[in-house]
Amino acid sequence: MGSAIAVLFSLFKFGKVGGTLITMLIALAIYTSMFGWQYAAGFIALLLIHEMGHFLAAKQRSLAVSTPTFIPFVGAWIELKDQPMDAETEAYVASAGPLFGTVAATLVYFWGREIQSSLLLAVAYAGFFLNFFNLIPLSPLDGGRMTAILSPRIWFLGVPVMLALMLYRPSPLLVLICVAAIPALKKAWHFD
Repeated sequence: MGSAIAVLFSLFKFGKVGGTLITMLIALAIYTSMFGWQYAAGFIALLLIHEMGHFLAAKQRSLAVSTPTFIPFVGAWIELKDQPMDAETEAYVASAGPLFGTVAATLVYFWGREIQSSLLLAVAYAGFFLNFFNLIPLSPLDGGRMTAILSPRIWFLGVPVMLALMLYRPSPLLVLICVAAIPALKKAWHFD
């Protein structure tokens, strides 16, 4: 255990990427203990591809952005240090994650079908769900950031979807997302 902690601390010498590697390895260890290392590695890889879509889109629009941070049972995110100056840039950066993630999940799906691997199909389905869930039109999800280009009031369409999900599959993560959405919904209510 002590050597594993030493390895994690040694990753700090890689700067920003070191933080990503540390949080990724912690998430990998936790998911491995629950689902096995192969599924955990595939799921983490799809999360990374999703977040790198956001990262690359932000860089393309000259926005200062952090490398991905992984939080088990929450997912991963990048931090925009420069906020987009217009709704189109916000939508562009927000849409890149689900786009990259869905393409990656599709490739894993066809690979799993080709070699008849139920493990790869399970990873692909998790990737599809991750990207589909992120498209719910409710801030702070990607769908909320994308629909803000039309009007933040569209976020109110995401509320019944989120409530239905909470009734169908209660989860602390869904409660966390709902609490995080409250300030955005208040802002949307007063949007003119």
